[in-house]
Amino acid sequence: MASSLTAFTPQKTLEDPLAHLPCSSIVEYRKGQMIYNQDQPSTAIYLVIEGKVKISRLADDGHQVVVDIYQSDEFFGESAFLNLAHRSEQATALENTKLMTWTATEIEEIVMHRPLLAVALLQILVQRTIDFTHRIESFSVDNIARRLARSLIRFSDRLGTAEEDGSVAMAPFTHELLSQYVGTSREIVTHYMNQFRRQGYLRYSRKGIVLYREAFKEWLRQNA
Repeated sequence: MASSLTAFTPQKTLEDPLAHLPCSSIVEYRKGQMIYNQDQPSTAIYLVIEGKVKISRLADDGHQVVVDIYQSDEFFGESAFLNLAHRSEQATALENTKLMTWTATEIEEIVMHRPLLAVALLQILVQRTIDFTHRIESFSVDNIARRLARSLIRFSDRLGTAEEDGSVAMAPFTHELLSQYVGTSREIVTHYMNQFRRQGYLRYSRKGIVLYREAFKEWLRQNA
């Protein structure tokens, strides 16, 4: 009986961190501009007000690995809480971007008076851990085509805009960026993007990517 009750327990309502944070200074970055990197690591928590930000890390062999992309109303820069001497993380504006910032010290002081902010930030980090777990699972069991398909579907869920014909429109991510996210070469991503386009699962140009998401999900199920 207990397990049955647990299965129907409603999902906990998520705290909104913005309900507990005061307004702070806004900084602007041009497309392609570095926000922080391993030489000048993050000392603040950032909230995207406008634009998109790419978070990446430098692997031991020097290759760049994309961790994630964040858009309006999303936070990044949490590595500032650890104040590690050596950090390989870097953040880059993918387009002209506006950010609101709070130093790690300011966040800690606010949490002392507004403990629900700590709950809100913890919930964000737990959700990201779940997302990263799914990516690790995909790296373990999927071939490159399936990893790319899952990545495109995830980006469409988080960053896309639904169109009247059922497709989802997204920003024009480069094949280089997708390869850094999927863990392969740009040439292989181009090969599969062309294949998916010929099969009718997506369209892409310099203006953006249009994904037929439900058909793509069906392709994943059929090619399990």
